[in-house]
Amino acid sequence: MIDILEHINAVQREVTRTGETATVRMRRTYRAEPEELWDALTDPERMKRWFMPVTGDLKVGGSFQLQGNAGGEVLECEPPKRFRVTFGGPTSLLELRLTPASGATTELELEHSMSEPPAPGGSGALWVGPGWDGGVMALALYINGELPEDVDPVAMADSPEVIKFNEASVRAWIETVRSSGTTSDEDLAEAAKISMTQYAPDAEL
Repeated sequence: MIDILEHINAVQREVTRTGETATVRMRRTYRAEPEELWDALTDPERMKRWFMPVTGDLKVGGSFQLQGNAGGEVLECEPPKRFRVTFGGPTSLLELRLTPASGATTELELEHSMSEPPAPGGSGALWVGPGWDGGVMALALYINGELPEDVDPVAMADSPEVIKFNEASVRAWIETVRSSGTTSDEDLAEAAKISMTQYAPDAEL
């Protein structure tokens, strides 16, 4: 069983806007050294255990493709501290940063900036934030040894339990966007409706 509230509350969420660029930031602490967490985030054999299969030339200047999802180019890479890639297009930039924390733990900071967001202002966060929440949670389950060896993370993403988690995630992002003051109430309401339909189709706002 997934403790939905525990995983929702384990993440610090932030949405900012500079001009037409909307940025999503997430922070979560993992019970792993930076090198271990880095390996789980960048080794294709391990990534497919908790995220999805990835192919490509995973070095600076190379390109990658997530199976059935976005691809991009590797722009910067500093093991085991940070990497920066385009994600789904040149105007969408994803950066992951790893910082050692107390007691053999590591803080992961995920930053996704979109200079052409899919919705006005910070409401664009509702297109990507819940998806990243799912990945951040799956990584925690994997690092903590809570994923069965034979689990298919892509199939798991469609399970009733994860869809319930998605609903809670969308609601958390709605409040994050609302408190950020980066979009209008009207645009937020429209984006929230679309996001909930995508991530938790049977839920009602």
